[in-house]
Amino acid sequence: VQLQASGGGLVLAGSSLRLSCSASGGTFRSVAIAWFRQGPGKEREFVAAFSRTGGYTYYADSVKGRFTISRDNAKRTVYLQMNNLKPEDTAVYYCAAGPVITSETRNWRAYTSWGQGTQVTVSS
Repeated sequence: VQLQASGGGLVLAGSSLRLSCSASGGTFRSVAIAWFRQGPGKEREFVAAFSRTGGYTYYADSVKGRFTISRDNAKRTVYLQMNNLKPEDTAVYYCAAGPVITSETRNWRAYTSWGQGTQVTVSS
């Protein structure tokens, strides 16, 4: 499956953004789909994900209650609604997909397809 992320931008702290990840080709419904991010000088970190079955969602503690992952299967698109953004959310955000087992959901190395990344910058 090929992925394309969009929706990033420069916003003030406290603002909201919605990222989109559009999928083409492959099987969209039977793979885990996740968002990861990588800030300046930092390692890639897990943000949120749908399980392989699509029935469960997972969030990093740092974004729980502020970010929401959702999907529109008809549009083959996964969204990441980000509210109350903080400067520490500044990063390049990537969407990823793959036949990932539940125990590996938060492990970026388990994903086989990646979008190109979209920059999110939050100023204080």
